[in-house]
Amino acid sequence: MSSLGRLALACVTALVLASAASGCGGHGRASFEAGVYRDGAVHFQVPAVPAGWRAIEVSNATLAFRDDPNAATVLLNARCLESDGDTPLVALTNHLVIGFTEREVEAQAPVPFDQREALHTKMRAKFDGVPMALDVFVLKKDGCIYDFVYMGAPERFAEGAARFESFVRGFRTLPGSGVAS
Repeated sequence: MSSLGRLALACVTALVLASAASGCGGHGRASFEAGVYRDGAVHFQVPAVPAGWRAIEVSNATLAFRDDPNAATVLLNARCLESDGDTPLVALTNHLVIGFTEREVEAQAPVPFDQREALHTKMRAKFDGVPMALDVFVLKKDGCIYDFVYMGAPERFAEGAARFESFVRGFRTLPGSGVAS
């Protein structure tokens, strides 16, 4: 694996740890089959994983993939905690990029997403001095928070980010997902 690949995996680990600091989604045994993920209070469906992405194991990540053709990493994390309900989407997004320096937000706007409003952020930043581009969606729904992150080298980012956005837009929560009232 190239040094950029190792750095991208280190970035994923940093993002997962930042996200996991506010709790993990599941309480039971996770399953992911035919695009459906179930674990405790978390139930969702994603479209087919794009060609060229491969699943990777990252501790405390709900799902993680490596986009080898574009030297990028994909992270999807879900957690359901009543305590996160009042946290603004901007704060949740900023929490994801703790550890990145020289952050420059290129675009940030609320977008319709799975019958709610999510915050979509595109930024450039550095991790351990290495320039990275990030595309981040953060969604709160039914007491759960869903983070979607695509990050990689800026020069190979655009093509992969377009496929990532299409993948993310196909996300849907399933009945039974969320914090019980």
